[in-house]
Amino acid sequence: MRLLARLALGLALALAAATGALADARAPNDRAPGGADAAQSEVLVMLRLPPDHLRPNASYGGGWNEGAAARRRIVERLASQNGLVMVDSWPMAVVGVDCFVLRAPADESPADVAARLSRSPQVAWSQPMNLYRGEGGAREAGAPRAAARGDPLLPMQPVAREWRLADLHRTATGRGVRVAVIDSRVEPSHPDLVGQVALNENFVSGRPAGPETHGTAVAGIIAAIADNGIGIAGVAPGSRLLALRACWQGAAATLCDSLSLAKALDFAIGHGAQVINLSIAGPPDILLGKLLDAAKARRAVVVAAFDPSLPGGGFPASHPGVVAIADEGAGRPPAGVYSAPGRDIPATLPGGKWGLVSGSSFAAAEVSGLAALVRERPGGAAAKVLAALPEGGVRDACATLQGEPMAASPACPGGQGRLREAAIR
Repeated sequence: MRLLARLALGLALALAAATGALADARAPNDRAPGGADAAQSEVLVMLRLPPDHLRPNASYGGGWNEGAAARRRIVERLASQNGLVMVDSWPMAVVGVDCFVLRAPADESPADVAARLSRSPQVAWSQPMNLYRGEGGAREAGAPRAAARGDPLLPMQPVAREWRLADLHRTATGRGVRVAVIDSRVEPSHPDLVGQVALNENFVSGRPAGPETHGTAVAGIIAAIADNGIGIAGVAPGSRLLALRACWQGAAATLCDSLSLAKALDFAIGHGAQVINLSIAGPPDILLGKLLDAAKARRAVVVAAFDPSLPGGGFPASHPGVVAIADEGAGRPPAGVYSAPGRDIPATLPGGKWGLVSGSSFAAAEVSGLAALVRERPGGAAAKVLAALPEGGVRDACATLQGEPMAASPACPGGQGRLREAAIR
């Protein structure tokens, strides 16, 4: 035990002394050479798809292509009439629309342009392109010393203590549960993530292709390989990750936009994601809201980071049915928001590294992992189990997994693993 304590202390000192920064998802829009300012001049225009193509898993063959050409001509005409430039398009069959991106002149407000376009009877709706940021930061470190067994950074993981992660893994590991990480690019070749990523898709163009910190950290917290003698253990190491890049890492932070997030959400829903992690925050968005509703209708659990500096904690955390997660170190959250450990969490970082991360982004990742554990069990509905938490109370994570809302589970004797929350929507 003394040797383990000295090892943990040594690792903590090494991590605390390390330098490095997490670029947490504020990058300029890749369709706009002018950067983030140019992205903010864009508007989205939605045209409805024919009813025949609203069926789940419908293909885009045959008549859809003919209709797509007609819808494109409609948008080209609207762009010409309003002095706009069409720069991108994407079908969103999950919510029954074709989405077109138009760029407005620099001297026009995107909100005014969107309101004008929405008055056209051929337009389902139009909206400004919104920007979103990741919620966290990191200090990098080199690889921890390999151990004969176990995970050397496990003693430093807050959930290992508070949720008694080893006990949870005797009951479930999230085996086979599909978890969508909609974030910046994940490093699938990281030693703690090899084999954990089932699908790796990029919905960003024109940006560097290398792995990025925020997404890699979130992915590791959820699904890092357990008991492999290196690094950390994910909350749900048996889960299968859908690594969906919708955000870009910049010099100081990370951004995603409405379209990139919508593309990734549409993909996640269409590929049967059972848990969707969105460690981002920003303004309300009509298109994203409709996609979140579609995910909920398919019983996916959506977990999002809470930002106390934004109205309602920011979107998507404020959207009905989304599990909003705050960093418990930031104080008691408002009603309807859960909290989980969010300070100095060991995580995977690009380049085969590990480091300490902090912020609600990573608290949300922990709860996404817990949701995956619940979804593994027969009849497991993570949203219902989380909603059973007592208002203002302390929750045993093992009991959450067992679906026993008011008592510790006999499968996890000897104490309580804590998941705190303020109240339920």
